[in-house]
Amino acid sequence: MAARILANLIVMGSGIMARALVQAYRQALANASKNGVAQEAVQNIKRASKTMTEAEARQILGVTEQTTWEEILKYDNLFERNAKNGSFYLQSKVHRAKECLETFHQTKPPETN
Repeated sequence: MAARILANLIVMGSGIMARALVQAYRQALANASKNGVAQEAVQNIKRASKTMTEAEARQILGVTEQTTWEEILKYDNLFERNAKNGSFYLQSKVHRAKECLETFHQTKPPETN
């Protein structure tokens, strides 16, 4: 009699545990999908913050706000000097700085005197 009650308890207990595990797994999947979206949003914010600002681009190229686009184009020699025997990192920074200022100068309305 006692063995029968003990066997019933074991069978019922394992059934309850199996259902609890399945429910916990489903909840874990739901949480993972929510966290995945949150992590993607954080990564997008980080990517946006890595874009170069105009001030940083001007500092890299050593130009001021009054520098014309034609004068900025003369800084291509920085890129070429680094291509020959320099650092790829510096070459990349110069290129990105020029791209950033190019975007700024394209959106800037032409000055009228």
